[in-house]
Amino acid sequence: MRLRRIVMPEIARAGEVIEIRTVILHPMITGHTAAGAGVSGRRIVHTFHVHYDGAEVFRAELGPGIAANPLLTFTTVATRTGDVVFTWMDDTGETAVETRLLTVAPA
Repeated sequence: MRLRRIVMPEIARAGEVIEIRTVILHPMITGHTAAGAGVSGRRIVHTFHVHYDGAEVFRAELGPGIAANPLLTFTTVATRTGDVVFTWMDDTGETAVETRLLTVAPA
């Protein structure tokens, strides 16, 4: 998959609610054209999930009505230092994974 951007703090205080924004540049081909449905193969990001320190903290199931280059914003609570792993999956079986470290300082 193409370029992925993630905006999130690198450091947070324990118990702080942090905002995370992600975008992936992806063609998002619905498979519907002026020539009719199914003429071109569908290719959309259908699943996006985020794990923080091993636990799933966000999941989105996307459909053909989603925009190209989907932007997703969500919040989570900083509990302890750990990896935040972002995973996008599309209809072709392609998977993109990005990892960011969130360092959590004492409150």
